[in-house]
Formats: sequence, structure tokens, C-alpha cells
Amino acid sequence: MVLDTSGLFALVNRRDPEHGVVRSVVQGDRGPYLVPAGILAEVTYLVQDRLGDRVLDALLSDLETGGLTFDCGEGDWQRIRQLATRYASLPLGAADASVIACAERTGAPVLTLDRRDFQVVAREGRIRLLPEPG
Repeated sequence: MVLDTSGLFALVNRRDPEHGVVRSVVQGDRGPYLVPAGILAEVTYLVQDRLGDRVLDALLSDLETGGLTFDCGEGDWQRIRQLATRYASLPLGAADASVIACAERTGAPVLTLDRRDFQVVAREGRIRLLPEPG
């Protein structure tokens, strides 16, 4: 499963209204849980700024111990650039494009609450979004 910033943030934030839904999705998947390099700065900033140093430490510990897998995606740059250019009107941006490129490469679904940008690409059949609409 590829984790987008919104999905990962809701997972570590017990007060998030979508925490239970996201947690159930993750518990129903055997992993690995991939964190694309393109979202790491974004998600760690949000976690530290909104949830504090203790939650940031727990997130970094999960990356260190392998509970979450850091995905560098060295070979994804061409695809990230293509996606950012093609969907510039969304704007998709490099962070979201890195999530999509990782999901395409691995065949894994994307855990995201930001369906607005991702649905356009998902309609083309390239990625699957979780949680699925209820």
C-alpha cells in the first residue's frame, strides 16, 4: 500500500475524523506500507507542526524499524515529471505525482483522503484508491 500524506496523517492522528476508517484499511492490508520520498518532508512537517515531537518521533521510529517502508523511487523521475505536466491543471504537483508513480510501479493501492486530485488518474485505471467510497 502506498501512503499519501493525507492518509498517513490521518493514520497517526487519533483525533482525525477519518482515523478509524484509515486504520481499518491499513489493518486489512498485509503491507508493505510504502512512504514515497516525495511526501516525506510534507508529512513530517505536518505531524511535527500539528501533533508534536512525540508523534513525529513515533513516525520516524516506524520508518527506522520497517513498520513503514521508505520508497526512494529513484527510477520514477520521468514518470513524476510526466504526471506533473499532464495534470498541471489540477495541480497534481510533484508530491502527489510521486505517490502515483510509486503505486503504478508497485501495483499497490493508494491510501489517500485527497480524492480530488487522485480520482482523475484513478479513472484511467492506473491506480486504485483506498478507502473505497462507501
